[in-house]
Amino acid sequence: MSTLQIGLCMFGGMLLLMAARVPIAISMFVPGALGYLALAGWLPMLAHLKGAVYSRVSVYDLSVIPLFMLMGAFAVHGGLSKALFDFANALLGRFKGGMAMAGVLASAAFASISGSTVATTATIAQVAYPEMRRIKYSGRIATAALATGGTMGVLLPPSVTLMVYAILTEQNITKMFLAAYLPALLAAIFYLIAIAVIVRIHPEHAPQAEPATGSEVLQAALKVWPIAAIFLVVFGGIYGGVFTATEGAAIGNILTFAITLFRREMTRQKFVACIRTTAQTSGMIFLIFIGADMINASLALSQLPGQLADMVAHLQISPVVVMAGIMIFYVILGCVMDEMSMILLTVPTLFPVILGMDFFGLNASDKSLWFGVLILTVCGIGMIFPPVGLNVYIMNGLAKDVPMVETYKGVVPFLVADAVRLALLIAFPTISLWLVYQLT
Repeated sequence: MSTLQIGLCMFGGMLLLMAARVPIAISMFVPGALGYLALAGWLPMLAHLKGAVYSRVSVYDLSVIPLFMLMGAFAVHGGLSKALFDFANALLGRFKGGMAMAGVLASAAFASISGSTVATTATIAQVAYPEMRRIKYSGRIATAALATGGTMGVLLPPSVTLMVYAILTEQNITKMFLAAYLPALLAAIFYLIAIAVIVRIHPEHAPQAEPATGSEVLQAALKVWPIAAIFLVVFGGIYGGVFTATEGAAIGNILTFAITLFRREMTRQKFVACIRTTAQTSGMIFLIFIGADMINASLALSQLPGQLADMVAHLQISPVVVMAGIMIFYVILGCVMDEMSMILLTVPTLFPVILGMDFFGLNASDKSLWFGVLILTVCGIGMIFPPVGLNVYIMNGLAKDVPMVETYKGVVPFLVADAVRLALLIAFPTISLWLVYQLT
């Protein structure tokens, strides 16, 4: 059997294990270890394992992941989500579909603190969904809007997936954060437009608008100041060069924890839950790292990534068409994998392909940032894309009175908006890079 055939067998075996519901880390590690054994033998494989695990978990830059995850856990248990939703609803309640729009904006704001798509969806949905149903929003638009709004957690800093991509491609995390902001803002705008269009075509899905009074808006704004303060101190310090992303995460933890104590939301049980959740999720992420490193090392031995890059380089088609094909591949892959696994598995293979092609005259650093934004955008789309869509499953678990098929019908307009947004990001890399050029 040739090295290329072994590489293809590893990849196919990994997909089969994933389809059989084997944990992602094991699904990548086992085919990778078997492939390495077939390609190099026992002693080289054992030598690789001896140093690979330590070299991965001892990387200082990776400490930013559990730190930002702990900050997000404090935010989840600290009652900050309700303040965000109430403020967004006070601002947008005057529009038809305003509460659905508020759910989207609250999700964006909460994602900028939690850094987690799943945590954002679950937390904001628990606050917003009962209110939306109480004032007669249809189950379709309520669940679809909240599931879609939560997807911005994969793109908005401090997204864990975003940081993992930056570490894998050796990019500056601060620049990666900056590159994600305008695409995330574009997503929020497109989602608000989609809601406005839906409620005008199908007015029965949303009740009449109920504008808030000036005093209600002011009261809601006063409750949301701690979140604004955390954001300004942490990310202002990072972008201003006062401290690194890791130091910013540590400071963010202190501020978030202090605010939850001040608001009397943090109990001993909640604190233990925050530590436990962070430890469990961090352990899962690092295990996925180890599994991905194993299969990627084996794929490198099989020369599959190099042959793929060479094949693509000799295709007589536009690089933009190649990029579009890669994005479609990610959407399909999202039906069987989570975003973290997709990034860890595919970036080492596809990243050299992208760097070897000419996209609008971009240099290597700009291509890296642009490609990262595109991947994260597609990962967000995969969170609501049928037939899986993790966020849809989360909403289905919270909104048991709404059939899942109704939520899938509801996300179709948002997927159309996502397709337009993705096309714009591919055609105009400046959308992703403008803020980087201005602030670095």
